[in-house]
Amino acid sequence: MADQQHEQNVARAAALAAEKLAMLQFVDRGQAYPPKRSAEDRADDFEEISDRFDGAAAQAQSARCSQCGVPYCSTHCPLHNHIPDWLRLTAEGRLREAYEMSNLTSTMPEICGRICPQDRLCEGNCVIEFSGHGAVTIGSVEKYITDTAWDQGWVEPVLVGKPRGQSVGIIGAGPAGLTAAEYLRMGGYDVHVYDRHDRAGGLLTYGIPGFKLEKDVVMRRVARLEQAGIVFHCGFEVGRDASMDDLRERHDAVLIATGVYKARDIKVPGIGADGVVAALDYLIASNRKGFGDDVPDFDSGALNAQGKHVVVIGGGDTAMDCVRTAVRQGAASVKCLYRRDRVNMPGSQREVLNAEEEGVEFVWLSGPVAVEGTPQASAVRASRMRLGAPDASGRSAPEPDPDSDFSVPADLVIKALGFDPEDLPTAFGCDELSVQRWGTLRVDHKTMMTSLDGVFAAGDIVRGASLVVWAIRDGRDVAEHMHKYLKAKARAGAEMVAA
Repeated sequence: MADQQHEQNVARAAALAAEKLAMLQFVDRGQAYPPKRSAEDRADDFEEISDRFDGAAAQAQSARCSQCGVPYCSTHCPLHNHIPDWLRLTAEGRLREAYEMSNLTSTMPEICGRICPQDRLCEGNCVIEFSGHGAVTIGSVEKYITDTAWDQGWVEPVLVGKPRGQSVGIIGAGPAGLTAAEYLRMGGYDVHVYDRHDRAGGLLTYGIPGFKLEKDVVMRRVARLEQAGIVFHCGFEVGRDASMDDLRERHDAVLIATGVYKARDIKVPGIGADGVVAALDYLIASNRKGFGDDVPDFDSGALNAQGKHVVVIGGGDTAMDCVRTAVRQGAASVKCLYRRDRVNMPGSQREVLNAEEEGVEFVWLSGPVAVEGTPQASAVRASRMRLGAPDASGRSAPEPDPDSDFSVPADLVIKALGFDPEDLPTAFGCDELSVQRWGTLRVDHKTMMTSLDGVFAAGDIVRGASLVVWAIRDGRDVAEHMHKYLKAKARAGAEMVAA
């Protein structure tokens, strides 16, 4: 008996030693990303710019994880993904288990691996990054794990729960709506998703260019949900095709997950000239063309940068999407005007680097004063800026430098200044839908319910323009709250029948 116990202890110690050897290799192995295609090659198409890790590279990079006691990578991830756990499983070659672990907390891990700003979230808070060894390239490993799962057939159909006889209507087929739809379908509810576009996916489909997120990656997720019995009503506008009251009568609960699409504008002379366009209009036209759709505004040149001198105003990720799209469309020149400096810009530094490699010129500390040219824009007049005291965002506030105006030639000016909520109460014909002073929907944060009984809201329409990963988190959370509400509603109905 003692000999058997001794053998078990030895085996356990050996296993622990082997596990330790598989990890903690950040001193001997450096940080590595999948190789990027050359700037010349990738500027000719809308394919993703980086290759995928191969198995050996993903395993080697995962082995750099320090398996720290307090995993800051997980705590700074909105989804609280079990990152050290699936890195360890990848390092040990247990890839299917790694996929299953990553899938526990996220409905779209391969999408997050592509478009999350890891440098500001998980990788930016990696413990070995603090020690000077360079963060584990978590996003690239996450992408590799789930892409491999799709290739190997490990991604299983949605496990639909026992039918409950209750239905849910979801307005908006973006990441928040799709995530909630998946979880509620797993709970046994009939789920109908309504979206204004002719394809599901929201900004994943139409707002993000293919070189960051190839569209078949999104479409296969949508197809999986359709196969689970989720019904998509595309080209459907609430307020036109049905009122909010109609949907509330049709369903036992409703979720509003429309996102925010109203473009912010700049109040400068000439902003209404021909050739001045909103960023989302420009990106949607490009993505539709990628699908092979008929896009008259693209074919006419109105939303096509080919041969044009392009100026993009803004410094966020949408601005980066626009400048890099313009390069691929064959623009004569592409410049990005931003009123702060590089350190204070809100967009991803990786995206700035990618854009610079592809030939984009950044004009820092430049604020637009006017658009020149009538009726067609011919230039943007800007003023040099200097940074003053921090503003409400904590960043240095830009101030105009007197007598410093200059002009930048432009026959296509793209406004990429962010997004605000649309007027949903008016659009939905539902005045009793309460909003905050900035237009986002007001919800009870304990239940995520709006001012209307049984109507919930999640994603950017509640928190304002934010990250896809936060929309996924909100979709996961609101599904739980809706499940509680629907159970209580079913119980109350049963009690009334019994009485």
